Amino acid sequence: QVQLVESGGGLVQAGGSLRLSCAASGRTISNYAVGWFRQAPGKEREFVSSISWTGGITYYGDSVKGRFTISRDNAKNTVYLQMSSLKPEDTAVYYCAARSFGASTTNVSYPYWGQGTQVTVSS
Repeated sequence: QVQLVESGGGLVQAGGSLRLSCAASGRTISNYAVGWFRQAPGKEREFVSSISWTGGITYYGDSVKGRFTISRDNAKNTVYLQMSSLKPEDTAVYYCAARSFGASTTNVSYPYWGQGTQVTVSS
């Protein structure tokens, strides 16, 4: 099975940018669709973005459309989430997840998860 490790989180001011990475090991990530989800304290896990295994299909949550961009480099076994125009409400732990079929927007459809990386946006 595939193992996932997120990186790139940190503290940034509102309006700033961060790029998160989701690195895979154990299996090549090119076999999987990958999703990004986030969870803020006291809130449910929220869909952020997902990408098909070819990269040809992408989805975004309404709250991040136009500000976040998902991409993948299968040669590097990595999926990225470029986050721009960050807002304090983007503060959360960000998780990447993988599934063997097409890209999905629902967290329950992803069997493989990373440990998460904290993103904090200050106002």
